Amino acid sequence: MEDIILRVRNISKHYPGVRALDNVSFEVRRGEVHAICGENGAGKSTLIKILTGAIQPTSGSIEFNGKTYEKLTPRQAMELGISVIYQEFSLVPYLTIAENIFYGREIKKGIIRDLKGMEEKAKALCQDMGIELDVNKRVCDLGVAYQQIVEILKAVSRNTEFIIMDEPTAPLTIKETEVFFRIIEKLKKENVTIIFISHRLEEVFELCDRATVFCDGKYIVTKDVKDLNRRQLISYMVGRELSDDYPVPHRELGETVMEVRNLTNKNVKDVSFEIKRGEILGFGGLVGAGRTELARALYGADPIQKGKITFHGQAYHPKTPRTGLNAGIGLIPEDRKAQGVVLSRPIRENIVYSILKRITRLSFINKKKEQQYVDKYIKEMNIKTPSPEQLVQNLSGGNQQKVVLAKAMATDCDILIFDEPTRGIDVGAKQEIYGLMCRLVEEGKSIIMISSEMSELLGMSDRIIVMSNGHIAGELSKDEYSQARVLEMASS
Repeated sequence: MEDIILRVRNISKHYPGVRALDNVSFEVRRGEVHAICGENGAGKSTLIKILTGAIQPTSGSIEFNGKTYEKLTPRQAMELGISVIYQEFSLVPYLTIAENIFYGREIKKGIIRDLKGMEEKAKALCQDMGIELDVNKRVCDLGVAYQQIVEILKAVSRNTEFIIMDEPTAPLTIKETEVFFRIIEKLKKENVTIIFISHRLEEVFELCDRATVFCDGKYIVTKDVKDLNRRQLISYMVGRELSDDYPVPHRELGETVMEVRNLTNKNVKDVSFEIKRGEILGFGGLVGAGRTELARALYGADPIQKGKITFHGQAYHPKTPRTGLNAGIGLIPEDRKAQGVVLSRPIRENIVYSILKRITRLSFINKKKEQQYVDKYIKEMNIKTPSPEQLVQNLSGGNQQKVVLAKAMATDCDILIFDEPTRGIDVGAKQEIYGLMCRLVEEGKSIIMISSEMSELLGMSDRIIVMSNGHIAGELSKDEYSQARVLEMASS
């Protein structure tokens, strides 16, 4: 007889105008890695929040370890042994790694926190998981990838029997992902049950035993992964056939629009390159290679110590992001929540945020112009929302990313910098983003694309520049592309 740890029975969650989950039922076996797949807005995040007690279902019940609950509270979920690793970090930035791992359940000697004891246990946990980290380092001094690893350690340290992982590898490059895979294998051997949510479908096939698919808040199917192929899984997720191929823009590259010579600051060393009109220039490398820091310097978000930049034949001196925008450079940042959108404001305000001067006269916004921009980009980006007044924080991750893209698109910049453009985005939305990028370069725009997803980097770029330790390690043309070459350069 199968050992079922979780049964979800007829769970629904309704919001005004939206059915986030609609009569969903499925089962999870003890000790398996069970994928939950679906496009953004399919209901995956809503399910996680219900299972962890963050929100209450409108109807239905949850059976966990043989006991039935109409709803859970966060404390109940924790006491039952349910842990979750969210896309958004729940770390305390100015505490150390060790303090974050044991936050809320600190080791004590009497009434005093035992910092040394926590550090020793954190070091032992890192060693056990094969991770090299200085546990005395503050979390705010870590990159995004290592913060995610701390989140994983935090969950593992609770000796939980049921872990929900929501896009756990989204900020990780190949090297960090390998560490994560080792953690998963170790947990499986210890009979820990894992619900695994990832838009990287290759991870579903590599790690998971079974997959449950949602579409538009409805349960579609549960299948053994060994009985699925990629095309079938995508078809279940989006309700239609999608090509695995990357689209090819129909255009010829034009003149050089930007030339960078010997750009240097505290994170980037002596970087030189050029980009042509209509080109998608890819930047590859490992976490900490300096790609994001280079993008921020070009945009004016980080200071430049020395070097020369020519843009449209004129000297360009980026001092602030406003300098970059005024010159015709747009940035879609890596961290959309902290830097890309204002979560507490509606979609409408976010889309026009960077073009207020264009739609304002005598300090008053032209509402007709504003509405034209908002309607245009909601439609073009296929943002799933009941209204332009919907707060961005209430959108799914993929739709939040589309708002970031819409805001950048509205500026009509000549060069767009896409920093991890499809991180945390489902396969259907990825195809939309790739199609958008192709349309942009066909219109004569130029794109700098930073990506840690190797297939994306190889599939979408006209050229690839590989960075390592803040400098350029090499450049590859299309006929030289290979994953091995990129990794070799990135590790140099």
